[in-house]
Amino acid sequence: MPITLKDVAAKAGVTVTTVSRVINNRGPISEKTREKVYRVMKELNYQPNEAARSLAKKHTKIIGVIVPSVRNPFFAEIVEHLEYYASQRQYKIMLCNSYHQKEKEIEYIEMLKTNKVTGIVISSRTEGIIEYLGTNMPVVSFERVISSDISAVACDNYMGGVLATQCLMDSGCRYVGHIGGTLNVSMIADERRRAFVDVCEKAGVSYEVFMTEESQFETMNYTDFLEDLLTDNPDIDGIFCSSDVIAAELIYACSRRGIRIPQDMKIVGFDDINVATLVTPHITTVHQPLRQMCSAAIDKIIDMKEKKSLPSRTTLSVTLCKRETT
Repeated sequence: MPITLKDVAAKAGVTVTTVSRVINNRGPISEKTREKVYRVMKELNYQPNEAARSLAKKHTKIIGVIVPSVRNPFFAEIVEHLEYYASQRQYKIMLCNSYHQKEKEIEYIEMLKTNKVTGIVISSRTEGIIEYLGTNMPVVSFERVISSDISAVACDNYMGGVLATQCLMDSGCRYVGHIGGTLNVSMIADERRRAFVDVCEKAGVSYEVFMTEESQFETMNYTDFLEDLLTDNPDIDGIFCSSDVIAAELIYACSRRGIRIPQDMKIVGFDDINVATLVTPHITTVHQPLRQMCSAAIDKIIDMKEKKSLPSRTTLSVTLCKRETT
């Protein structure tokens, strides 16, 4: 037979209401009584029914997290940091991989609402989901601005683009390229491309912009794309990649063609995820403060739930990590 509140109350010599108050940390309870109830719970190996507690409180202490796929190391690091900071606030996360599918994302949003999560952190690339998010639950978009009614956390993408492009020029590059996001998906990361163009035009430096396809982002396979880029643009001596994943694949493509880094080609990435220092040479990259961004996202969810803040946009500063590719 499962242990119940009544069993705990009987052995502790208190009422069921008192046990409930101790578990939910509500109402005036003496420290002596609290310690006695906890001791009995441990002796009986009693586990509070979290589902019932959540139903009474109208929400769980769970935060939903929607990402395209944890196969991508960028999103894997985001999930790791979100879980850590949620845990620090005594919350758990419920992870949802949308696999770049709008229908799947909508299903997850509805599922999270049904399970009464505290809020949702969403880092997706699908369009047309705002109507499904609603306004009754705290939502924070990560590295994307969905609307002015939804809170957002991002890094200073424009400044990151400035730092990356200026680094190539300071390293002696005279004909530079930028590998950016897809044409059919509007993201805040597009600011990196805008900064690249602005800096190049102001400096009078020759440049090219290369747009990837969404299928390449989904599979993280840029091999053919990079091979063609290097073949068709032999005079380019510096490339700013919109992610460290692309930068790592570019290093491999250059190696296959006998292009020396940094002697013949200089490369700057973006994000500063683990992969930046797992490849050789180590990637010069723009450090995106993922830990602080994830901490801010969790804080926003909880503060909005507790009515301590309204939806707003938080933009964190970036820095350049100069390594071996420049």
